Parts: sequence; C-alpha cells; structure tokens
Amino acid sequence: MSKLEELIQELCPKGIQYHLIGDICDVLTGGEAPPESIKEKEPQGEYIYPIYSNGLGDNALWGYSKTFRIDKPAVTFSSIGTIGFPTLREAKFTPIIRLKVIYPKDANKLNICFLKYALEIVQFEKQKSSVANVNALMIKNIKIPVPPLEVQQEIVRILDEFTVKTAELQAELNKEYEARKKQYEYYRDTLLNNNAEIPKIKLGEFAVISRGGNFQKKDFVDNGLPCIHYGQIYTHYGTYADTTLTTINEEAYRKSKKAKKNDIVMAVTSENIEDVCKSVAWLGDKDIAVSGHTAIISHHQNAKYLSYYFSSNAFFKQKKKLAHGTKVIEVTPNTLANIEVPLPSLEVQNRLVEVLDNFDSICSDLNIDLPAEIETRQKQYEYYRDSLLTFAETGHIMPQTDRQTDKQ
Repeated sequence: MSKLEELIQELCPKGIQYHLIGDICDVLTGGEAPPESIKEKEPQGEYIYPIYSNGLGDNALWGYSKTFRIDKPAVTFSSIGTIGFPTLREAKFTPIIRLKVIYPKDANKLNICFLKYALEIVQFEKQKSSVANVNALMIKNIKIPVPPLEVQQEIVRILDEFTVKTAELQAELNKEYEARKKQYEYYRDTLLNNNAEIPKIKLGEFAVISRGGNFQKKDFVDNGLPCIHYGQIYTHYGTYADTTLTTINEEAYRKSKKAKKNDIVMAVTSENIEDVCKSVAWLGDKDIAVSGHTAIISHHQNAKYLSYYFSSNAFFKQKKKLAHGTKVIEVTPNTLANIEVPLPSLEVQNRLVEVLDNFDSICSDLNIDLPAEIETRQKQYEYYRDSLLTFAETGHIMPQTDRQTDKQ
C-alpha cells in the first residue's frame, strides 16, 4: 500500500479522473453461435476456438468453433440472468447469447486486468422484468476510476497476489477436509466390516422393507405435519435426524406412508450411483410422512448403526450390483432384502455408534468451518479490492469508513 500511495502522490497528486466505460472501451454484444460449431467441453480437431455465453467463469463455456469473433484480450460480462461476473479472456473466442465483451480502446491507458477488477464492484438496480438483464448502454454508462497506468498495474499486482494467496489457502483447506473425510471413511469401514466373527445377516431376515409414497412437493406447507422428501436425503440430511426440513398439509399426511422412530428412510432413486440408497435414520418421536422413491426399513437394531453401515464402502459394493438404469439410477426396494449386514449384538452396535458419532462430529465441524473460512477470505478480498478501486478527490485511496459513508 505504501508504494501505491507514493505512486498516486507522484503521478496524480491533483486527483484521479473517472471515465465512462463507453468513452474508453468498446462494448460488443454476443449473437448466435457460428454455423460451424460444436457443443462440447473440450476442443475437437479444427474446433479449437471457445464459445462463451452468460455465466460464471468456466461455466460460461458453450462449445467450440473453427472461427472466432474476438481476437484480443477482453473482459466478458454476463448481461442476462446471472448478471455480472466479469471474466478476463485472453485467447481468441466468440461470445453468444447477449454476452457483453468489453476491451480498452487504448491499452496504453487502461490495463485490461484493472478493467476486470473495476467491473467486479459494479452493481445495477434490479430490473422490473422477470429476467434480470443489462444492455450495452447501461454498461457504457458505468463510470470507473482511471489512474495512470503505473498505478493501475500496482493495484492489479496487489489484487492478483491476494487472489493467488486466497486460492492457495482455499486449496489447502479443501485438501485438509478431504484428508479428514477419507480418514473418517477408513475408520468407519474398518469398524463396521473388519471383524470376521461378526455374523452377516440378510436385511430381509431382521427388517421389514416397505415403499414410501403418496405426497409430493406441492403438498408442502409452512406449518404442517413432518415429512421427508426423497430429494432432501441427498442435499439436507446426514446419517440421522430428529426434525424434518419441511412439513405437509394434514390431508397429504393422512394419506402418506409413514416412518416411525428408529426406522431408516432410504432414497432408492437418484441420478448417480453414489447417491442412490443414501439413508437417514429417523430418531424423532413423531411419525413422519415419506415421499415416493424411498424405502422404509423397520427393525429392532440400533438405527444409527444401520445408517452408518448404509454409507460404508461394503454396502456401496452390494447396492451397485442391485442398481439399474442409465439417466435415472434405481434400486428396487424388495431387492434390498438380500443385502448382507454385519450384525453384532446391540451392546456392540451402541459402542460402535458412539465412536462413529465422534468421527462424524469432527467431519461435520470441518464441513461447517471450511465454507465459513472461505467466505471470510472472500469478504476480506472484496474489502481490499473495493478500497483499492475507490478514490477520493485528492487522489488518495479512501479510508473504509469514508468510502461506506460516500456510498450511502
């Protein structure tokens, strides 16, 4: 920051000029995909030039073509739906679907990376239309600070360095989480499957397996009776639960299949083999309605023990043999009866659950802490970025408190 302050004092002591994007940049709008193009995620043969639509970063990649429209470094800016997300594009490409392309008229006066960072802090008022959109005129009327090139380059250097360090920290945190997760899975599988003396009993011999069914998402209400929809098992629930995410109306509840305390609710339909047969042990006192595409497993064992087993590698190998389908993967509930489960005494099950609960708690804490740490770093980055790109009339970088007051 001291070097940046020195540059500002030396090169622009009287202040920083602000310019309209339309005065210093060309703004183009994407159109249709070239006639010779392919909708692929990787280049194929002569189709080597990427085609980008609206979206965030690499998610904006639409496909590839033999030709290109933009042949210079530019910033793309989503203008419909997912508004914003300025992305630096340095290779030749073609924009489509109203994607905006912005590049300096004079690269000796405006650094393309500085332009990208400046566009990150732009905010538009919400449009009244059902789909948010930004037109070229709105972008041309954006006003950004344009300090001397040396100042721009120093700001870019600082933000690039901060971005790299943030990415490195995020990668390190993710690596730590994955290592702990694998460690947990190893101990879970070892505890549940590595004892030859524990008999393996077919599920159908000690449990009753029935189908869930009847209610749908349209039956959800704010203050109703508890329910679990099969899709929530993938996204919301862990190994066990005693409260539900949603409730349904009384009529739908009355007609629905129900799970009682200690039952296992298993999703038997999914888009992939990993999620199919994902399970949650219901530990709440009240019976819950269960949607279709599920199996309800009633038993007299430790429900958490069974749910832990249904997330183990040994169970994965068994369910994989039962699964069928391509786009939609299914396991027929009655075939689950042949699944073999290592079934020690209830006393041993209880001890194993106590150990696994401790491991599970550690992983859950990491899963909560990781996104929180990443969010903190993102906010820290945004704070410094906004500070670096907001100038007072004197040309000095504005203090945070003054900048907040100015925006208000």
